[in-house]
Amino acid sequence: MNLDATDLRILRELQADAGLSNVELARRVGLSPSPCLARVKALERDGVIRKVVALLDAQRLGLHLNVFISISLKQQTRAALAAFEAKVCARDEVMECYLMTGDADYLIRVAVPDMAALERFIIEQLSPMEEVEKIRSSFALKQVRYKTALPLALR
Repeated sequence: MNLDATDLRILRELQADAGLSNVELARRVGLSPSPCLARVKALERDGVIRKVVALLDAQRLGLHLNVFISISLKQQTRAALAAFEAKVCARDEVMECYLMTGDADYLIRVAVPDMAALERFIIEQLSPMEEVEKIRSSFALKQVRYKTALPLALR
């Protein structure tokens, strides 16, 4: 992908505030509105901009626990991996899911309101999955940094 400095400025501004009007975005990156909109549409078409979303405050919505769960599977066949991924991705509590190297096969992050909800998730959702062998949980005591903006170096 050949992104020039203007594309990177557009992406940086949109990562900081995707609600900017096209006119304001154009002013911030030094373009007129029409070429700016054309660049944004091209970035969307090329898949660089995947989606525009609102970031919500988990604490204010009652999701007080942020839990990282390491999961080891009984076997690592394609079918077992695919089955596990489909099941875990269907759960709203699962915020992130990564196939890992090392001790565990997967690392997931779940957002739940309390310990009772976490217990229900583990006992009723994860444990019954036939692919799962071992589950280990770690609680986040404090969120030191959370960001969604990717690092974009100007070239």
